Amino acid sequence: MLSRSLFAAGSLLALISASPAFAQGNTAPAGTTQNSQEPAIVVTAQLREQRQIDVPFALTAYTGRQLDQLGVQEFEDLARYTPGLQVQNQSPNNPAINIRGITSDSGDAFFEPRVSIYQDGVSISKPRGAYVELFDIDRVEISKGPQSTLYGRGALIGAMNIVQAKPDLNDAFGMVRGAYGNYNYWLGEAMVNAPLNPMVGVRIAGRYKKRDGYVDNLLGGEDFQSVETGAIRGSIRFKPSDRVTADIIANYQKDTPTGTAFKSLRFRPTDPTTGAVLGGLGIRDGAALAPGAGFEGGKPLGLDRWVWGVSGLLKAQISDAFTLNSVTAYRKFHALEILDADGTSIPVITAADDARSKQFSQELRLTWNDGGPVTAFVGANYFHEEGSDRTPAQFDERAALAQIAGALNGGGLIPGRPASDPAPMSVLGNPLLLTALLQGVAGSFGYLLPATGACTGASPVASCIAANLKSVHQEVQTSFSRTDAFDLFGDVSAKLSPEFELGAGLRWTHDDKSSGVSATIQNGRSILGGFLGAFTVPDPTRTALLSGLSSSLAPVLPTSLLPLFGLTFQGTPRIDQKFTDDGFTWRGYARYTPNPDTSLYAIYARGRRPEVLTAAPPSAPGAPARFVTAPAETVDSYEIGAKTALLDRKLYLDGAVFYYKYNNFQTTEQVGTVFITSNAGKADSYGFEAQMRYNPSQDLRFFANYALNHSRFRSGVFDGNRFRLSPDHTFSAGVTVAADVPGGRIDFTPAVTYQSKVFFDNDNDRPDLQTVARGKIVADTVQDEFQDGFALVSARLGYNFHGSSFRIEGFVENLFDKDYIKDAGNTGDSIGMATFIPGEPRTYGVQLTARF
Repeated sequence: MLSRSLFAAGSLLALISASPAFAQGNTAPAGTTQNSQEPAIVVTAQLREQRQIDVPFALTAYTGRQLDQLGVQEFEDLARYTPGLQVQNQSPNNPAINIRGITSDSGDAFFEPRVSIYQDGVSISKPRGAYVELFDIDRVEISKGPQSTLYGRGALIGAMNIVQAKPDLNDAFGMVRGAYGNYNYWLGEAMVNAPLNPMVGVRIAGRYKKRDGYVDNLLGGEDFQSVETGAIRGSIRFKPSDRVTADIIANYQKDTPTGTAFKSLRFRPTDPTTGAVLGGLGIRDGAALAPGAGFEGGKPLGLDRWVWGVSGLLKAQISDAFTLNSVTAYRKFHALEILDADGTSIPVITAADDARSKQFSQELRLTWNDGGPVTAFVGANYFHEEGSDRTPAQFDERAALAQIAGALNGGGLIPGRPASDPAPMSVLGNPLLLTALLQGVAGSFGYLLPATGACTGASPVASCIAANLKSVHQEVQTSFSRTDAFDLFGDVSAKLSPEFELGAGLRWTHDDKSSGVSATIQNGRSILGGFLGAFTVPDPTRTALLSGLSSSLAPVLPTSLLPLFGLTFQGTPRIDQKFTDDGFTWRGYARYTPNPDTSLYAIYARGRRPEVLTAAPPSAPGAPARFVTAPAETVDSYEIGAKTALLDRKLYLDGAVFYYKYNNFQTTEQVGTVFITSNAGKADSYGFEAQMRYNPSQDLRFFANYALNHSRFRSGVFDGNRFRLSPDHTFSAGVTVAADVPGGRIDFTPAVTYQSKVFFDNDNDRPDLQTVARGKIVADTVQDEFQDGFALVSARLGYNFHGSSFRIEGFVENLFDKDYIKDAGNTGDSIGMATFIPGEPRTYGVQLTARF
């Protein structure tokens, strides 16, 4: 899930921006020479302007120019340059964003994020709408550790703040960029800034990029895992006086990539009509994926997503000491993604995710800073959101039965056919095979089911049930959520002496919320669902249900005679349940600065994720909907760190040690194909992050980092498990070599990154946690859903023309074409059909930028 390759190891850029010199901006035109000592950028991680070295917690910040230099276009690229940040992106609709072991990724409407993502002070944290392009950026700041006091409800363990470039009222300028690479990759980007008069300016920027998929579509058509994204932004700045600045910013983005490559590594890709084997079981082999017939009106696999928003920012200096900030925003998104969830060409499961959300927020903040030793602010925030997440699913009950019975290869009807090769549907729909499979499943429950007989409903007969199995069965579940939240917060810092500073902050949050669910069996009861459900009840009810399912009238019998069975969930009209939640978060820190280029700090913070009320469909036909409460999750964070610049500011070091203790750890468990937020109990993590950059001259620069993050569950069924998407060790290093050459200046930056083993789910794919008794339709008996440690190499070679603003560069990612997995498990795992998504192969290209 990278636009390039996933450097989960962490961040080279963090090395550039981890101390005053690491956060340097690059404002010189292309082609000019720069000193190795550069000024620090100004950050607002504590909601006030500071040097990065003065922020008393681990922080990575970098400028838009640095993003350009390193080829960072999106969060996925950003993660590889940021220690402690992991981003796993199946598609722009389904990113998993992880800071120091904690992941935010669920699409449920009532999901509460754990990582705050802010765009110009506006929360965009819901995962389905959070993934945005990084273009024409002023800077990005990533704060580690609980930031609830500063950033509110979603910042349990960290926050990412994207500050977009605003109009410059002094000069007119612009930029155009084009790129081309393998997989038919191309990019076009432009920006223009125009002051209309000394008090008003406008800025317009846009990007469009496209890349063919890197996973071959073995059934013909567009290849999987493509990129197609267009984004545009317009902003206007009003500055009627030196004391007042107002910005209006409008963003729009649309993503239309081809289908996600949910590839099976157990079943080889085959032709669904002939059964011919089309490819192998390697992670890089092609995939044979297709949606079920007529699903969602015949839409193809892939994503259609748009997100837009309008924000208004006001900064007014009321007096020499008081400043008022106001942030007003409205945002809306809609994303529909069609998925082949079983990883084969056989239509076992086709699924979709249809997420919608609209939100409004208003924040007011009053800051006191008279230039003295005390700085403080107080504020209030109102947040309103309404959202829904519709998840339709379509099954071929005959193929699903074959998979449940372990006979997807035809159960012997094709002599010598390996278990890895799915049979064509002409075989899987054979009445004799289906009859035998039904008998086998019944026999596994100790029930003798006769093969043949009259389909009168007087006694259950396997052949009669087989005749009723549906080639198309459709169900849909929708989750709903409404939130009205109100926050009061404040923060104060005081310089007790020129070297010693203390600070503290507090936030109170109150939520009025509702969670809701509806579920519909769209085209009549599931015969297979009723058959499997019958074995969960004793006789004589069991035999009576099987008799009803064997009747030729089974598809149309009224619910008074035969329950309306679903296969993965049971129907219910929409039902909502209201609840309230409130709580406090806080922080306190001490900072010691023996000299202007050194900062030592210690910070304690309490993070809190609000209570989550999961609304789930009934567990049986006619039963009530289920509402499962996961109490508020809290984390106590302890961190000490140091930031320093040495050797005349040529050697920069940044290190932090942290320990987190969690209570009521909220995790997502898959029960069948339904996901429920549950309480996993206690967990803890500890870690160490070290970053270095050494700039001995303007022609030679080194950077390196190492991060340890040991995150484990400490109670419950997950006791001892690792957190998902959380490698214990990451490392990255690189060098930039530059030299003046005829006509310009050349620079070369090779880099290597490494990450250790990761699991993709909190259950760590343990077989004892993936049994039928724990909600799996088919037990998972093999632990294979993980990625062992691996390293990736990248390089960029650039040339700046003297006396002009042109730059040309070549880039390559995953230089040695390393195979790796970016995700595993997914929806198909519930029926023993885990799917895997391959990481990007080697990609390369050239790019030309002109500034005017």
